[in-house]
Amino acid sequence: MDFKLTDEQQMIQAAARDFAEQQIAPVAAEHDVSGTFPLANIEAMGELGLMGIEVPEAYGGAGLDTIGYVLAMIEVSAADAAHGTIMSVNNSLFCNGILKYGTEAQKSTYVKAIASGEKIGAYALSEPQSGSDASSMKSRAVLSDDGSHYIINARKSWITSGPHARYLVLFASTNPEAGAKGISAFIIDTQTDGFSRGKTEPKLGIRASATCEIELSDYRCPVENRLGEEGEGFKIAMSVLDAGRIGIAAQAVGIAQAAYKASVSYARDRKAFGQEIGSFQMIQSKLADMKTRLEAARLLTLRAAWAKMEADKTGQRITLDGSMAKLFASEAAMWIAHQAVQLHGGMGYSKEMPVERYFRDAKITEIYEGTSEIQRLVIARTETGLR
Repeated sequence: MDFKLTDEQQMIQAAARDFAEQQIAPVAAEHDVSGTFPLANIEAMGELGLMGIEVPEAYGGAGLDTIGYVLAMIEVSAADAAHGTIMSVNNSLFCNGILKYGTEAQKSTYVKAIASGEKIGAYALSEPQSGSDASSMKSRAVLSDDGSHYIINARKSWITSGPHARYLVLFASTNPEAGAKGISAFIIDTQTDGFSRGKTEPKLGIRASATCEIELSDYRCPVENRLGEEGEGFKIAMSVLDAGRIGIAAQAVGIAQAAYKASVSYARDRKAFGQEIGSFQMIQSKLADMKTRLEAARLLTLRAAWAKMEADKTGQRITLDGSMAKLFASEAAMWIAHQAVQLHGGMGYSKEMPVERYFRDAKITEIYEGTSEIQRLVIARTETGLR
């Protein structure tokens, strides 16, 4: 087993780290307080290739691999998880799905605009009454009489980057009687009549990552903007989420990494009873457990990234690898951030220190792209073959 990174992987890791430290970290707290979308940084990340790391250069991306993507996600998310969320949706949920299932025209038109950072992408699956149970969605797409358009009526919730997205991949039922097998996928231009956005959600964490509800009312979607064939939408959604979970696992590792580093630094500098608190055995025990969980999460996430690269050659699914990485890394991030707040004592509860933000940001990694409860179901059912 070779753990050595390639020159290209080290290059994107270093580029992401430098940008994160110089451009993201200094403004992260300000964006968290104001909740403003970091558009200037996102555009700059696009120019660096961070918004389409696995996208071929011909479509505006960096043309690198999944391990490179994970390494970059960790560095960006360590500086600010909200930036990591926007980056994850662009890479894993929008570009990945169109690259895998889209036509050449769709790739050239939509992937290039998003991967280059020129436009923002989004992914619309969840609905007010269907989150984990995506197959029960109420959104409908009906083919027009002349067969040139689908008339879509849909209401989607918790759309990451929704307030700023130009394009999004949306799922709606074209055959309600067929259940999950009647769901289809569509590429939506948000500047077309019939599309509207709701209020931006006032979230606990990742506050600079704008999230809103969207609504489509008699929206006319050209047939050529259907992604894949009719009835393939649920398969596309689940396949895309497999990759998306690797991105969220990487985000969780980044948050955990930041919380751990802050704790080590505080343990060295903070004194109590005449000595650095890092010399106390109870603090050392916390740090040892934090470090061990962090590195276990990192390795599980990198293994999932490697599995995706292998699966890309064979067309196989990576459901188990993605779910295990996402489950463990997200819960490790939450635990490590919790310990970081505790270790900092009263200062850990203050907005003067970044660990309270890490704590708030870590929570969402246990929820989106499938809750921890859903990941456990996926893992168990994949292993047993039982439903």
